[in-house]
Amino acid sequence: MALAKILWVDDEIESLQSQKLFLENKGYEVQTLTNGFDAIDFVKENLVDVVLLDETMPGITGLETLSKIKEIRQQLPVVLITKNETENVMDEAIGSQISDYLIKPVNPNQVLLSLKKIIDNRRLVAEKTTSAYQQEFRNLFMALNSNPNYNEWMDLYKKLVYWELEMEKSDSPEMREVFQAQKNEGNTEFFKFINRNYASWVNPKSTDAPIMSHTLFRYKIIPHLEKGKPLFMILIDNLRFDQWKSIQPIFAESFRIQEEETFYAIIPTATQYSRNAIFAGLMPLEIEKQFPSLWKNDEEEGGKNLHEEEFLKAQLKRLNKGDIKYSYTKVLNHQDGQKLVDNIHNLMQNDLNVIVYNFVDMLSHARTEMEVLKELASDETSYRSITASWFEHSPLHQALKKIAGKNLTLIVATDHGSVRVKTPYKVIGDKQTTTNLRYKHGRNLNYEARDVLAFRDPKEAGLPVPTVNSSFIFAKEDGYLCYPNNYSYYSNYYKNTFQHGGVSLEEMIVPIIRMSSK
Repeated sequence: MALAKILWVDDEIESLQSQKLFLENKGYEVQTLTNGFDAIDFVKENLVDVVLLDETMPGITGLETLSKIKEIRQQLPVVLITKNETENVMDEAIGSQISDYLIKPVNPNQVLLSLKKIIDNRRLVAEKTTSAYQQEFRNLFMALNSNPNYNEWMDLYKKLVYWELEMEKSDSPEMREVFQAQKNEGNTEFFKFINRNYASWVNPKSTDAPIMSHTLFRYKIIPHLEKGKPLFMILIDNLRFDQWKSIQPIFAESFRIQEEETFYAIIPTATQYSRNAIFAGLMPLEIEKQFPSLWKNDEEEGGKNLHEEEFLKAQLKRLNKGDIKYSYTKVLNHQDGQKLVDNIHNLMQNDLNVIVYNFVDMLSHARTEMEVLKELASDETSYRSITASWFEHSPLHQALKKIAGKNLTLIVATDHGSVRVKTPYKVIGDKQTTTNLRYKHGRNLNYEARDVLAFRDPKEAGLPVPTVNSSFIFAKEDGYLCYPNNYSYYSNYYKNTFQHGGVSLEEMIVPIIRMSSK
């Protein structure tokens, strides 16, 4: 069976017989024609894998033939072969979505390389990916087991995300399984690491801690404020690092990425804790002390993230930036998004613009509730794909395109990530216990110590004490916490959904990206 069926269209095809033979000896089936009209008819009637198309032919030119072929079969790869190196011919050809471009006289190996690139690309990339990961596997294994510090953990997680995205190119289910096992092992080790170190990081006297939610503004936003150059900080709620990687190419069309970093979301990795900490520049325990009327605990009525602007104002003042012109915009729905698009030019007059965008978080919550979304975002790959599709067509993207090219700094960050949960753990608590699946707090919590990270005194984790004798517990790795009543219903209902609030690489190590206009 032939490797692929090639249609070669050239009015001087007789002089190319040796090339045709060369390709046939390599296993390709080659059909030849001498003009564009015949080529268009042939493509209508026959299946072809690639068209090699001469640009200058009598009757109908190669470019005209190309556009007709694309009307019939839009996805059919076409290689344009031309004597003409003028820029406008190249521009027109590329605009018409050619797959490759060869300059006459072509030698047989050039043609072969072009065909391999087009036809065998997926297979070659899959094989290369698999063998490259096999070589890297041992290095990752050693790194995971060499007691990494917090910076090394951030690097390790980036590497795991890199390989997770590379694995999408691999067609080997076995290698994907091996990778998944390695990522799980990463989360097991990371949980032990957080267990050992977290309390010391959030201790007010700590001198050695990573940048975390409550120190993000001080170290990663404020230093980039410049007079006369607006800084836009876009906080996309619940954006994992791999989801950032899926939208990065869309940003890269308009912006130059200057710094791609990560920081640690505080636990609970839930919006009301981590996002309030970002804007207040304080741990939740301190927020409650300084703003007793504004902080709400889980079980209290009312919205938990209604005072971010007040927290931000107080933090700017504390950091001696109280005199800057700033704006704070929260986008909770499409209508808010359209308002942002209409208003984005006015924001250029401010020194700092904070925009909180609440799509990905809605997606993960809705995914639990809606069967259709469970189908659409059934795993990490589809979750990334939905995120990219959303961003590309979102008002946020439209708004950013309107200011691309202006002299500004753009910082994209998030408050926490999420993890796909698979392992249910039983927890017993009283009526006051919270409903979150990745963390709980309450009195008289009963749980298996090995299943969770527990703080009997929430203050040790920088958290308020909601009621006397309340303790906090956090689910580890891919676990989720269920009560014994209706246990099998809830454990099945939530299995494989994306949740946050607990301790995992995906929830805690999250992106902060600094960009400038191109």
